[in-house]
Amino acid sequence: MAEGETEKEYDTRKALEELRERFQGLTTALKESSQSPLEASLHFCQEFCQVLVENAGRWKTDEDPLPLLEVYTVAILSFAKAVSCLSSECENVPLLLEKLALSCAELLLLMPQHVPGALWEEFQSSMKLAHSLLQESGSTQLCLLSVLAQQDGVWSNNTLSAIMSNQIPQTEQGLFLLCLRMLRSDVYSRIYIKL
Repeated sequence: MAEGETEKEYDTRKALEELRERFQGLTTALKESSQSPLEASLHFCQEFCQVLVENAGRWKTDEDPLPLLEVYTVAILSFAKAVSCLSSECENVPLLLEKLALSCAELLLLMPQHVPGALWEEFQSSMKLAHSLLQESGSTQLCLLSVLAQQDGVWSNNTLSAIMSNQIPQTEQGLFLLCLRMLRSDVYSRIYIKL
């Protein structure tokens, strides 16, 4: 353990290092696969989801959502690094990425607290790199997270704050705002169902 690090922080850091290694192992196996590109991509997506679910399930988001944000950050960047090796014919690739990005955005919107500086900076740099890697392959699934990551925090975006408080934003509604409105409706419907 590093000096000043709590046992919980150490456990989280160690779990994230193991997660990165597992995702890297999946990417290596994808590159070395003797299967057809489509079959290898399908297998990769299936294994990726399994690893993600196993790791995301370790954290209780109602107690502390920050480790799950770190898991999503690692997962998104790892997937973006592997996307150039995935078959464009595999329908699971954009679907998985879209669901991962929306889950991360939903978590950010539901966080009751401010994301600490170092974690937010890690999120920002990871989303910037992941978005850049994905744009090279023509993917736009990280557009929402990329815009959020350009802010000083989730709630520092005036448009987002206006939408979430049912005010009319002062900008034209484009694809980004439409996505936010749809996500907001989905988040509220999930909260209502839970109540």
